[in-house]
Amino acid sequence: MDVSHRVGPLPSYFDAQTCFTFVYGLEAVVIGEVHENVTLHCGNISGPRGLVTWYRNNSEPIFLLSSNSSLRPAEPRFSLVDASSLHIKSLSLGDEGNYTCQEILNVTRWFQVWLQVASGPYQIEVHIAATGTLPNGTLYAARGSRVDFSCNSSSRPPPTVEWWFQALNSSSESFGHNLTVNSFSLLLMSPNLQGNYTCLALNLLSKRHRKVTTELLVYYPPPSAPQCWAQMASGSFMLQLTCRWDGGYPDPDFVWIEEPGGVIVGKSKLGVEMLSESQLSDGKKFKCVTSHIVGPESGASCVVQIRGPSLLSEPMKTCFVGGNVTLTCQVSGAYPPAKILWLRNLTQPEVVIQPSSRHLITQDGQNSTLTIHNCSQDLDEGYYVCRADSPVGVREVEIWLSVKEPLNIGGIVGTIVSLLLLGLAIISGLLLYYSPVFCWKVGNTFRGQNMDDVMVLVDSEEEEEEEEDAAVEEEEEAHEREELPKEIPKQDHIHRVTALVNGNIEQMGNGFQDLQDDSSEEQSDIVQEEDRPV
Repeated sequence: MDVSHRVGPLPSYFDAQTCFTFVYGLEAVVIGEVHENVTLHCGNISGPRGLVTWYRNNSEPIFLLSSNSSLRPAEPRFSLVDASSLHIKSLSLGDEGNYTCQEILNVTRWFQVWLQVASGPYQIEVHIAATGTLPNGTLYAARGSRVDFSCNSSSRPPPTVEWWFQALNSSSESFGHNLTVNSFSLLLMSPNLQGNYTCLALNLLSKRHRKVTTELLVYYPPPSAPQCWAQMASGSFMLQLTCRWDGGYPDPDFVWIEEPGGVIVGKSKLGVEMLSESQLSDGKKFKCVTSHIVGPESGASCVVQIRGPSLLSEPMKTCFVGGNVTLTCQVSGAYPPAKILWLRNLTQPEVVIQPSSRHLITQDGQNSTLTIHNCSQDLDEGYYVCRADSPVGVREVEIWLSVKEPLNIGGIVGTIVSLLLLGLAIISGLLLYYSPVFCWKVGNTFRGQNMDDVMVLVDSEEEEEEEEDAAVEEEEEAHEREELPKEIPKQDHIHRVTALVNGNIEQMGNGFQDLQDDSSEEQSDIVQEEDRPV
């Protein structure tokens, strides 16, 4: 205990005739607290004590207590301890002041005591102007916001206030103390300022202190948009809806609703909901609406749409005995992605094909292939089923696999060549039957030019017309012979011909000249016959 000393004044209420010698003791300082007890000592003297009387020094000295048993105490709270010390019970602020102890033993001695009464600190009030309060009373502030801190306490004398901060898993650090200012502000709250804030109020007189600790959380929403997706639950045909909105603190709230209609499917902190097949249909939409305690007020959302699968595959495949074949199945439009299985429909229910040494199953995304090694007609020929399992429904497509013996390539080639030759012969015969007549002339026409062939093409239609004209002319000649005494015979019609000479142009010209000479000789014979008398 700190004690200060000073020389006390001579009391005015004592007469010099009463005491001839005065001894002044040193003034002691005693500190007590309200509602507590305190003892004031009459000097620091050991051994026998004389008559002791205690006074309270106000404007007028007030008698409090004496060791003379005939004098009663001023208040029951006052009592004498060790025949000299004043004991005061249940202190109050009014008890503060100067006290004087008079002792008479051979000489009269005076001892001064200064009693100071301290109060508090009581009822510390901490106010943190944060964003909000959780149901359990915990305060929270939004990241980037301003937070004001203040601390008040009733105390005599006024206390000093000191703020301490302790982050998670770290030691405490002081924000400083001030005798007059007990408030401060943090302008930009950040996650590293989340922790416990302690206000410490200290009574400098009594050294008594009180503190109040308040937890302050710093919240912030996720920086990006939420993401949601659907997938088949493992081991069942239920659909699992999952919504995530990561990057914020604390975790947001999730609500799944159907669209259109707005029927609530479920609420949770995890964002996961399980739906049965009865709640699903092709094209149905589900919306995840998220909300965070510090905003935005409108929240955020994402939508998933359920789609059934469509299958595409070759309807027929062929494999040679002992060879390999690959069956392909493509699934499109399915959301969530469908589970693809390969089956044989030889039994009821159909048996799922498992990977083995003869069956290799691979899947790339929503494309699946089944490769069969060492094809056998007895074991492998038949229908194969590609099945796509989805929460919306099941789709299947059948593929027929035909297993054949290896082909004789030499026989096939010979057959094809024979067919080609046969077709060529048929076409040539048809051309000879329906095309113009081929005439060949050999001899003097080519004038000794290595027997080149001349092919004369006669128009069959013109030949038929000329034959008809010749028949008409013969009828007319017969009629004229009946009327005239002399009959002029008509010669056969000269047909127009086109000659293709397998030689040069001169040879073709020579051949054509010979034909003209022959025709001129025939015409001269006809003229001679006409001049001959009948």
